[in-house]
Amino acid sequence: MSRAQAQPTVGFRRWWLKWRFHLNILLILIPLAFMPKYFADMRMFRGDDGLGQHIQADIPVGRWSVSLAEMLDQPPVQDGPAGYFKVFNLALCATCDEGVKAIYLRIGKPRSLRAAGSILFGSQYRMATSLPIPPRTRPDAQVWITIEGWDGKLYQASVPLADASPATAAWLAKQGGNP
Repeated sequence: MSRAQAQPTVGFRRWWLKWRFHLNILLILIPLAFMPKYFADMRMFRGDDGLGQHIQADIPVGRWSVSLAEMLDQPPVQDGPAGYFKVFNLALCATCDEGVKAIYLRIGKPRSLRAAGSILFGSQYRMATSLPIPPRTRPDAQVWITIEGWDGKLYQASVPLADASPATAAWLAKQGGNP
């Protein structure tokens, strides 16, 4: 009995001693295959590849000018029970850094500052937010940019969703307003 039990262990040991070097080489080569995508993603997140996709440049909002872009050219992503979200980037113009307290992004016109939308975070040259896509959004909706100044005033502008994110507008048209 003990000899029969020892036999499979010897076979595995022989196999392991023969193939362990080759398996270790695979552990190095497989991650190398994913490195180009990793470096491309890092360039995008650092901003080396620009602001994003479908850039809407020089949108006047009050006395400032902003550029709006979607992070990736793809439909919104579902985030569990919270619903669908789309990542947008925004940049203030190079000389527009004075007087901005906060910038918000929302689909549909905000009723007040309390309902201004998702706040953007980051430096003035590259701010980001995950914009929630409401369940019954129409493909011809507007993306509203709200800037709150340090003087307490609100400044607003809108961009058609189809221009800011064609993939989202197409996804909403396909969904029929009920994602």
